[in-house]
Amino acid sequence: MKAVILAAGIASRLRPLTDVTPKCLLKIGTRCLLERTFDALLNNGISEFVVVTGYRERQIRDFLCEHYKEIDIKFIYNESYSRTNNIYSLWLTAQESKGRDILLLDSDILFDPYIITAVLNNPAQNVLALNRHELGEEEIKVIADTNNRVVEISKVCEIAKAVGESVGIEKMSATYTEALFVELEQMIKVENLDNVFYERAFERLIPNGFSFVVEDTTHYFSIELDTVDDFNQAKLLVPSELY
Repeated sequence: MKAVILAAGIASRLRPLTDVTPKCLLKIGTRCLLERTFDALLNNGISEFVVVTGYRERQIRDFLCEHYKEIDIKFIYNESYSRTNNIYSLWLTAQESKGRDILLLDSDILFDPYIITAVLNNPAQNVLALNRHELGEEEIKVIADTNNRVVEISKVCEIAKAVGESVGIEKMSATYTEALFVELEQMIKVENLDNVFYERAFERLIPNGFSFVVEDTTHYFSIELDTVDDFNQAKLLVPSELY
């Protein structure tokens, strides 16, 4: 199992915090977000890493190379980070990810490492971590069927039907990633959909029989950091055992 971490974004809504620091290196408590993510993955037996960089990429590379000298890390630079979204960063990992079992993570999540454990231990081949809470317009919302399988996933899902928010952590089988990167190739190269969220590709695969099983991780702490308010809230809400 290989971890693919997307860390290319500018995070303009977190300015001025990100004026001189990429979002994933923002520190909460004793560690930054990226350090927390790497530690959680290593503690769950993950030993191969792909990190897509963009904004202030040298800082990210230097940090990881200094703190994780013995770890196998493949860096991929998204030179179009300022005008593309995370779907493009994911597509850039095709050589490392297509036809491989991977764990996909956004780099802007503060989360309990047990979320990784729960996702990996779920017997389903393709698993998505989900947080149940009151939803608004901004969240990536998930609608699931009676078998706990994702049938819709986007920001524009009908809130009343949604079961919760996607945390931003997904386990994918080699069969799934084979189909996913075929879809991404069509979206990026033919349809020029390089500035959308990668969940659009997830949705397009559902009618073809490729979907995720929901792993409810609500009882574990997680928060996505999109704004300065999110960052300040995270500092207040993070449990003491994760500090």
